[in-house]
Amino acid sequence: MPAKGEPAERRSARRKARKRAVDILYESDLRGTDVLATAADRLKQSDPPVPEYAVDLVEGVTAHRERIDELLTTYAEGWTLDRMPAVDRNILRVAIYELLWNDDVPDPVAIDEAVDLAKDLSTDESPRFVNGLLGRIQLLKENLS
Repeated sequence: MPAKGEPAERRSARRKARKRAVDILYESDLRGTDVLATAADRLKQSDPPVPEYAVDLVEGVTAHRERIDELLTTYAEGWTLDRMPAVDRNILRVAIYELLWNDDVPDPVAIDEAVDLAKDLSTDESPRFVNGLLGRIQLLKENLS
């Protein structure tokens, strides 16, 4: 069921784009490669396709990466950035970018989508961790960006 504020068709397309953005960020993170170069390679290969919104997310995360990682380090109680599972770290990067710098995405949608990605891609504990951390950031967002 779509979240308030975003039509179902658009949410489905964005869900796929978010997953693709996380894939690119995760790949770059694990390989230690430049994120934008990895995105450019994936765009050229186009298998699977890279939606425009995925590119927007990758570029947005890259532009705000220092601040995003600072927020992750500050608010992920008991977790250092390096100790956090790489997939969770990159799901959170996308969601924090959407929460703080993309006014086109309602906060509940950004959080729900991140939790769903964590359910699909990560550990059993990850959805709760992602939800709690993003909920904290959402509460404080007026003072964070």
